[in-house]
Amino acid sequence: MAATPPPPTKTPAPVYVPATPTPRGPDKLEAGAALDRLTAGNIRFVAQQMQYPDQAAERRLQAAQAQAPFAAVLCCADACTPPEVIFDQGLNDLYVVRVAGNVTDDPIIGSLEYAAERLGVSLMVVLGHTKCGAVRAALETIYLGAETPAHINSLVKAIEPAVQAALMKPGDPWLNAITANIQLTVTHLQSSPPTLAQKVKAKELQIVGALYDLDTGWVEFLPASTP
Repeated sequence: MAATPPPPTKTPAPVYVPATPTPRGPDKLEAGAALDRLTAGNIRFVAQQMQYPDQAAERRLQAAQAQAPFAAVLCCADACTPPEVIFDQGLNDLYVVRVAGNVTDDPIIGSLEYAAERLGVSLMVVLGHTKCGAVRAALETIYLGAETPAHINSLVKAIEPAVQAALMKPGDPWLNAITANIQLTVTHLQSSPPTLAQKVKAKELQIVGALYDLDTGWVEFLPASTP
């Protein structure tokens, strides 16, 4: 099996730590502002200077009245990758859909359509991570002919296109497949009719990919793709 992916070149110290986030009002954040907010939160997380925003009792009572997330995140179910922690966010800040391998199916797409159509989020992030076990299982199935039990095989089948897309690329096949899986999921969501594709085309919604490094804590937002 391939070696563990090398850590990113950037280092968590020294690092500029953004000030305490300004509490959000009732207005939605545009995609650029939402992305900036996530980036600032990740910097605080890496620097171990988290502010734990939007977690007071007042915020809980406010959130009980209506959902108002500023971004949606589709991410892996891995226990080490909670978006609210990685991005230093709180109650009612993120609309999160989690599934092993950050893959898509109809219920997952429907959940994200709800975030875009009913909740008005302008930013969606497909968040994968290094050392993803679901991607490794897909690699082992293709390279070694390994068998996956029960319903886990459905995850492997969903990830296999990313493994195939990364086969001929230089470098670490595990990391390459993880990155390809993120990018393919982004492309799938961007072109998913009717809701997501229409909103992307109308520039009402931005869908981006990101890679979380389990060792360093950094989130790297991947280059934008065009549907």
